[in-house]
Amino acid sequence: MSPERSASPVAVRQRDVLVVVLTVTTGALDAVSYLRLGQVFSSVITGNLVLLGVAAGQQTATLALHAGLALAGYGTGVVAGGRLAGTPQHGQPVWPVQVTATLGAELAVLVAFSAGWLAAGGHPAGDGQLALLVLAAAAMGMRSTAVRRLGPMSTTYLTSTLTGLLTALAISRWPAEWQRSSGVLVAIVAGAALAAVTALLSPLWVPAVVLAPLVAVLASRLVAHPAPPPP
Repeated sequence: MSPERSASPVAVRQRDVLVVVLTVTTGALDAVSYLRLGQVFSSVITGNLVLLGVAAGQQTATLALHAGLALAGYGTGVVAGGRLAGTPQHGQPVWPVQVTATLGAELAVLVAFSAGWLAAGGHPAGDGQLALLVLAAAAMGMRSTAVRRLGPMSTTYLTSTLTGLLTALAISRWPAEWQRSSGVLVAIVAGAALAAVTALLSPLWVPAVVLAPLVAVLASRLVAHPAPPPP
């Protein structure tokens, strides 16, 4: 059950649209991480755990290093983001201010990521590649905590989302959130496809693909709830 107070359907739909938009960045970062940052993921942590096991089995130090750093970065982002976002509270608004604050912190991390990416000319290597991987994973850890504050939904780990939709299809009983669930699945594929093409053909434009969805969401929230004037 969603923890927010009774909200209008319009507010809930607006929140769900923003959640879908955020998922575009998830797909983009995962694609970039896999293609350019060591063939690991920035948000698919279960996959990174498997890759860590594969690295141990094959005694592949490079893969172990990349998977381990992705896990460490994600964990750091979760800890930092968790302190900002907090946990869902009964009676909270549809979009708590803590979510916006955590996404703002994520944006700062992704700006640092983008600066490093551009400094490397879109072809990071060596220590720079490792640093970018940690930043990407940390951003996704912060994102996960931010969206968890909204309730039982996600823009990063989507296995349960897909499972829920397929289960609903099997029993012919669609949940109320099926549109959001379908949207995030489409968005993560679209973000990954766009980032993959960009990383391969125009790598200097990768920061735009990564940042644009998050900037759009934050701008939307700031327009809807501008900061109060100073006393």
